[in-house]
Amino acid sequence: MTVNGAVKPGYEGVREAFGDLIEATTGGAAFSVFRDGAPVVELWGGSAADGVPWTEDTRAVLFSGTKGVVATVLAILTAQGKLDPDERVARYWPEFAAAGKEDVPVSQVLSHTVGLPYVEPDLPMLDNAANAEALSSQRPLWTPGTKVAYHALTYGYLATELARRVTGADLGVLVRDLLAEPHGLDLRLGTPPTVPVATLRRAPGYRISTFLQDEERRRIVERMYRGLLDSGDSMNSPEYRGATLAAGGAVGTATAMARLYDLLRSGGLVPADVLGRATRTWSEGIDAINDRPLRFGLGFELADPIGTYGPADADPAAFGHSGAGGGRHGAWPARGLSFSFVTNELQAEDVDHRASSLLAALHEAA
Repeated sequence: MTVNGAVKPGYEGVREAFGDLIEATTGGAAFSVFRDGAPVVELWGGSAADGVPWTEDTRAVLFSGTKGVVATVLAILTAQGKLDPDERVARYWPEFAAAGKEDVPVSQVLSHTVGLPYVEPDLPMLDNAANAEALSSQRPLWTPGTKVAYHALTYGYLATELARRVTGADLGVLVRDLLAEPHGLDLRLGTPPTVPVATLRRAPGYRISTFLQDEERRRIVERMYRGLLDSGDSMNSPEYRGATLAAGGAVGTATAMARLYDLLRSGGLVPADVLGRATRTWSEGIDAINDRPLRFGLGFELADPIGTYGPADADPAAFGHSGAGGGRHGAWPARGLSFSFVTNELQAEDVDHRASSLLAALHEAA
């Protein structure tokens, strides 16, 4: 398949690595890199849907790449003095104090240590308000702050309600007003059905939580994800894209995401001290449910032992957020670089080397 786009001199190895993955895909993908405010890599190829080629402007569902977008909004609210990570959640959201959560700080919600990885009882996935209300009265699975486990969907319900409590606004509106419109980013949380988006497809053998071997905890994982990634109908539905699901429902282009992290890295969105606080280590260890090594800031993933953000010596201060099926978005702040890989072909983590190969090539080039 043809690789489209361009790279600046010195980044030819990135183009070669991208060509290899496009040749092997049944879908499409794009990779964008900014360096010190300017694009140095803009590549795309493959198909966005049956009979529809991927173009420079093709949008993709970001899945959990959305969490990095939301973390950016919350960092802006922190810089504005509206949200304090050290403050108790219950100060902003009094109902959250139920079931022994009265002293839980905002930081534990954002660093995946609060102990609320699923909603009890099961409620419609797209209903932010109902799920937030249920979580406010729910007892954590462990003493908050003592364990780390990825809150795949509940992170979004909790973050959405926190943002609403301190601003009165929906998170989709905040993404539009604080990020997309002022900076010209093709990025949405809550996408109208009239906006074209790449059709998602699952590669043969696709599965989640590939680090997990324990079957009892796998049932917890199934409850956490609610079958979303098992069904093309669910994840491709206009209802899913239209809902403002802050854990995984945003839609955007690779260029928009790379530009977002460039703005964040360079101080264009929040002051350096706020970003430094948001991207220092707030939790790390082996996921208490999924057995995967984790390291989190305040909503951002950080460089980890399994190389999510590139080779070990790429940038120890790397931050960003990955997404189900292969998406990878973030920054190497020490090197002035930001990047985004988006795709519509979901591959299992233990066999998916696409983003890692691109970051390795970028490391060599930069």
